[in-house]
Amino acid sequence: MIRWAPVAALAAGLILATAVACGGQDEPRLTVLAAASLTDVLPSIDSEPRYSFAGSNILATQIREGAPVDVYVAANSRYPTELEAEGLLVDVRVVAQNRLVIVVPPGNPAEIESVGDLAGPDLRIVVASETVPVGEYTRDAFETLGVSGALDNVVSNEEDVKAVVAKVVLGEVDAGIAYATDVAPVGDRVETVAIPEEAQPQIDYLAGIVAKTSNREEARGFLDQLASEDGRSRLDAAGFLLP
Repeated sequence: MIRWAPVAALAAGLILATAVACGGQDEPRLTVLAAASLTDVLPSIDSEPRYSFAGSNILATQIREGAPVDVYVAANSRYPTELEAEGLLVDVRVVAQNRLVIVVPPGNPAEIESVGDLAGPDLRIVVASETVPVGEYTRDAFETLGVSGALDNVVSNEEDVKAVVAKVVLGEVDAGIAYATDVAPVGDRVETVAIPEEAQPQIDYLAGIVAKTSNREEARGFLDQLASEDGRSRLDAAGFLLP
């Protein structure tokens, strides 16, 4: 299994193409591009595919640039819907859902008790870039609660949610906004503060088959596996909400 965290779409596409070409010719293996927040759970459901985990926007760009891909799983509906409209993705379906939380270092030294506290003076906050689904969701939640001023305290805009959590784990910031599922793997090194239900965006993970794949049946089997009893059980155990 191969995992990458691309820093540029073009470079990532070249890396992915090289990896696929060198992967061997004994039997076809699916290549799955998936949101970074799925890094831990997808291989537990199916360890056979080649995985590339990164921000959903970067992965969508790879598909548009013609990377040899079979399945795409995004952390929002926007990119899969756009790709479907462009004729690049088919059989699109919702496979999981998620929630946002505030992530803080152990002991919560900045004493953050609500989203409103993130707009306080002298705080250091990390969020995902606005081009990444979790970054869009974060800004939507701030706007809903009337605390967009919290963005003035942002010291880093990261390319994916894993990088957001890593900054908090390393103690480089006072707080970050991440998916609930990304806290579980580092639960002993961070704490969380809830975000009110009224500010929780609809976070749907959409998956689809890349239209040009020659492994259409295998790709459909992968999506069916995500929806199977075992797949749903593993998603649930990882903290995802089930559609």
